[in-house]
Amino acid sequence: MCPTINSYKRLLGGEQYWAPDTASYGYDSRAASIRIISAPGVKPSATRFEVRIPGADMNTHYAIAAIYALGLRGIKNKTPLPYGPIGAPGVSRDTITHLPITLERATEAFMAKDSIAREVFGDFFVDHFGGTREVELEQFARAVTDWELRRYLELA
Repeated sequence: MCPTINSYKRLLGGEQYWAPDTASYGYDSRAASIRIISAPGVKPSATRFEVRIPGADMNTHYAIAAIYALGLRGIKNKTPLPYGPIGAPGVSRDTITHLPITLERATEAFMAKDSIAREVFGDFFVDHFGGTREVELEQFARAVTDWELRRYLELA
């Protein structure tokens, strides 16, 4: 859902910046990964939801496929939600699963042999797409950024 190194920069602020950095849901909560929107006094049929993790740099087809496939998996397996919505009693940032906050950690989790991604998308896709993310990380590790030049040139 966050395919580039820059994808994670918007998540670093966490709840302070309404950045969804936990596997969570909440009613009208901009800090939740899944925001359930239901205005007071409106019919339940008017309720909708936002999946707030994917950034503008995510391929929309992959994002929709992931949301659909994982939702269907949860329904088929009758997977219970591990905790209540953000703001419910007993639910805090300490009790909620935190999402990877770097491309490296996310790629490791995505490519793990027992990952749900492998179950849902298959080994071929996970190995191929994950491999492209590994190449991205290797290229970034070799790059010298403007920040590094400004920061360390004065020490030379």
